[in-house]
Amino acid sequence: MTRKKSADPGNGGHPAVRQVPMRDFSRSLPMSLLRAREAVMRQFRPSLRQHGLTEQQWRILRALAAIDTVEVTELARTAFLLGPSLSRILRDLEARHLIERKTAKADQRRSMVSISEKGVKLMASVAPTSEAIYAEITQRFGARKLAELQDMLSELELSLADLGGADEATAEE
Repeated sequence: MTRKKSADPGNGGHPAVRQVPMRDFSRSLPMSLLRAREAVMRQFRPSLRQHGLTEQQWRILRALAAIDTVEVTELARTAFLLGPSLSRILRDLEARHLIERKTAKADQRRSMVSISEKGVKLMASVAPTSEAIYAEITQRFGARKLAELQDMLSELELSLADLGGADEATAEE
């Protein structure tokens, strides 16, 4: 059961704000990163929608275009997707003939995935718009600042890699 916050007469009758010994929510690193990610993805979503793709489908196609063939669990790690979500997305991409799935020769239980010729053609049709969006972001934010931001984010990721929490899910649904 949720309790309503009582009105604070000293705050114009608005609910009282509980003081928690933490940094302000809006200044938390996870929220800052999520807001920045959302601002970036807002630029790309219309183009992806025009091509009938979700963000996660595009992420998988981008990952597969950068590698030859990959085992499904490795693709999940690379694309930061949970297994059940990845399975559903792969089924959709396979039905559209954008990827190809094969059973691994060494282990019949493992599934190998690669981008298909049709998937490569789709990526080639999305690429000009995607690159134009990157150019606009670079122009607005600045090439030097964007490169520094990407370097800093990589450094942050590396510095936190051995901190723990590796057993927790590191993917989005």
